[in-house]
Amino acid sequence: MSDLLYSEEEEALRSAVRDLLADHCDAPGVIARTESDAPHDLAAWKALTDGMGLAGLLVPEAQGGQGATHREAAVVLEELGRAVAPVPYLTSAVVATEALLEVGHEGLLAELAAGRRIGALAVALNVAAGGAYKVVRHEGGSLHGELTGVADAAVADVLLVPADDGGLYAVDAADATVTPQVSFDLTRPLATVTLDGAPGRLLGDAEPAVRRALRAGAGLLASEQLGLAEWVLTETVRYLKERKQFNRPVGGFQALKHRLAQVWLEVVNLRAAARNAADALATGTDADVAVAVAQAYAAPVAVRAAEEALQLHAGIGMTWEHPIHLYLKRAKSDSIAYGTAGTHRAALAELVDLQAP
Repeated sequence: MSDLLYSEEEEALRSAVRDLLADHCDAPGVIARTESDAPHDLAAWKALTDGMGLAGLLVPEAQGGQGATHREAAVVLEELGRAVAPVPYLTSAVVATEALLEVGHEGLLAELAAGRRIGALAVALNVAAGGAYKVVRHEGGSLHGELTGVADAAVADVLLVPADDGGLYAVDAADATVTPQVSFDLTRPLATVTLDGAPGRLLGDAEPAVRRALRAGAGLLASEQLGLAEWVLTETVRYLKERKQFNRPVGGFQALKHRLAQVWLEVVNLRAAARNAADALATGTDADVAVAVAQAYAAPVAVRAAEEALQLHAGIGMTWEHPIHLYLKRAKSDSIAYGTAGTHRAALAELVDLQAP
């Protein structure tokens, strides 16, 4: 049995990432960015990748990466979730990177690991591992078709595109038309990718690469949801200690204490599930089951924590200036990313051989 507690190295990594995000991703800055034409914070991304080498955590040292594991990547995602940081970490450093690890393309891997290029797997954000995904037509060495709901495609340099011949192709973003879609979560925007005879380099078989990439995405998304839920809980407790009603702190009212205690309990359980998923991905032991358990649990907890935070902040929580709406939108968007809780419960039942009623 692995130790799911955080190691000293993981805590040091957390503190370094949190300090960096405090400098780069303060709430007013993130809100202002969502109102602009450039929702992604590329300065923060550069600091995470150039400065700290974090895009290469999952890539072996021999291939230009850090040779760390999913446990370290999970710590980074917890902190990114706490800051709702608008950076393509999950999509490029986890999902696209895992797809490339599966097909074994060292050149592209090294570029993504170093943060020199940003990758995006051109599969809709709501697809779960093992689920059906849309493919484009491969004809005479070029690709034709349209893919929708691709997260962070707007900022990607290279798109990993599955085609109808079963291959996964690398397409330079310059050869594709990427059109922003109206996204509920403005910190992880979606886009439509249109290929009109774009040249593609064959990387390998799409199916195993997409499955591996989406499984890692789902498993590590739970850590982002954990960071998000922890932030909204901490902020709500702080606010209720300061806010007074009838000349006493609102946090002293029994009914509110019960609501907060319930959220706290769920967040603690979520931490266990998210850590277990990250550890299982790192060791390769029962990873399918661990990921399904974490995702079946994570989405409802993150959404409920954000909804409670919004209600308990009362009027101020409803304003655009207060960042809680960013957290609620990210939690709701995450709840369908890489498969819904229901999809993961169904997958879990099959994995452990439980018949549906």
